[in-house]
Amino acid sequence: MAIEKVREYFKEFGIENRIQEFEVSSATVELAAEALQCEPCRIAKTLSFVVNENPILIVTAGDTKIDNSKYKEQFKSKAKMLKFDEVLETIGHDVGGVCPFGINENIDIYLDDSLKRFKTVFPACGSSNSAIELTIEEIEKYTPFISWIDVCKK
Repeated sequence: MAIEKVREYFKEFGIENRIQEFEVSSATVELAAEALQCEPCRIAKTLSFVVNENPILIVTAGDTKIDNSKYKEQFKSKAKMLKFDEVLETIGHDVGGVCPFGINENIDIYLDDSLKRFKTVFPACGSSNSAIELTIEEIEKYTPFISWIDVCKK
């Protein structure tokens, strides 16, 4: 199960016990915000795209949408999300639990500037009923990301 991959990943940092699991679904921004009793904007959603046939992940604030022109400028290609049935095999987590932790190899990860306006955010942990609260410094520390980018609408 993907949450176990994330738990193992976080053991390296000694924070595996900070993962929260819920009795209810947290598979969407709205459901996660409800489960966590926080604003939807503080959910760190992880989006899966394909750039030049290579999968990438972009972690953004829960209230944002991808700005196609910014995306195209950043990646020199049109924004193309992975198909629903490709996500688990490609990323290592299923839709609703995708996160930048404990994923398959050779996937570039980017953090969007939209996250920087918060003290803490809540990314998923590999399942559709889990999350972890991380400061921006912690998300930088625990995410093997390439860079911060600006690809969301303001």
